[in-house]
Amino acid sequence: MFHYTVETTKTSEEAIEALTENLKAENFGVLWQLDLREKLQEKGVEFDRSYQILEVCNPVEAKRVLYENALIGYFLPCKLAVYVENGTTRIGMPKPTALIGLVENKALISIASDIEKRLTACVDKSV
Repeated sequence: MFHYTVETTKTSEEAIEALTENLKAENFGVLWQLDLREKLQEKGVEFDRSYQILEVCNPVEAKRVLYENALIGYFLPCKLAVYVENGTTRIGMPKPTALIGLVENKALISIASDIEKRLTACVDKSV
């Protein structure tokens, strides 16, 4: 499976607040947050779901993977989504190991595995 997704009883706003704090503890910062519903409506497209995309980065880890292979920049920064589907708030992300696996580099897979564990822990703590 290419993604990791969990459900929470929190609202989107509560989940994002918890996620942001948990990411800070792992030295990941939120570079920006896209309110997809707002952006689509701004473009004249009606979208009635709450859907937030957070672009996050740990600068030290980004440097490590980029020095190993500059193509990894295609996958950066890491994305986390917080959205509501059928009345349930979900927090999810593409798995770094699934993305890095496309490059076929054992050193990168090891780094991606560590990053994935840290990000999934942040997601789990945010539920």
